[in-house]
Amino acid sequence: MSGHSKWSTIKRKKGAIDARRGKLFSKLIKEITIAARMGGDDPESNIRLKTAISKAKIGNMPADNIERAIKRGVGGEDGQVLEEITYEGYGPGGVAVYLTTLTDNRNRTTADVRHLFSKGGGDLGRDGCVAYLFSRKGHFLIEKSKLDEDLLMDIALEGGAEDYGQDGDFWEIFCDANDFGVVRDAIEAAGIEPDEAELTMVPLSQIKVEGKDAENVLKLLEQFEDNEDIQGVYANFDIDDDVIEQLTA
Repeated sequence: MSGHSKWSTIKRKKGAIDARRGKLFSKLIKEITIAARMGGDDPESNIRLKTAISKAKIGNMPADNIERAIKRGVGGEDGQVLEEITYEGYGPGGVAVYLTTLTDNRNRTTADVRHLFSKGGGDLGRDGCVAYLFSRKGHFLIEKSKLDEDLLMDIALEGGAEDYGQDGDFWEIFCDANDFGVVRDAIEAAGIEPDEAELTMVPLSQIKVEGKDAENVLKLLEQFEDNEDIQGVYANFDIDDDVIEQLTA
């Protein structure tokens, strides 16, 4: 599974999350709201809500914002109806792209996604055209300074994780999506706060992209990240690290 998180690594290096904190908060509020609406306001019995709250805290969202989003979800006080929609397509070089969205206007979001694909040299495809190329997994990211590899292995084994590895200054743990809560509990029981904890789409294989296609793939994914309705951006590209360094410098 190594290499799946290159896009996450790129975003961290470019400081994209901090630069777009307003948009990040907007996306997190949507996720907390719909998680509470679908599963209730108790994060201990609502794994999706607990995960969303954890991501919000990691993103330094104020507690009041989190609480209001939960209340909005269970009370529907603003009358907003959010819909989950996935989009699939292809980017430059034939890279498979899988998007998850939360929107209150399907037509607007579909038009935006289609426009971004077209503008970025890609194509919006039909449902199912690339989904089979990805597998839904739990993913945890922990700074290496917080634990050594022996403790990492113990946590992974205790929680029933499928794999673990490293991404620069971070350890990664992967698990089946259904075991996400168990692995998260094992990490917390060790007194460790993960730097990222999420359900993600891991590509089963990767496509090597070079030259102009590599540059255009990164530009396209960044455009998707900029859209407030798009919650998750996943792609099966493989770009050499030195090329990424040049393109993101």
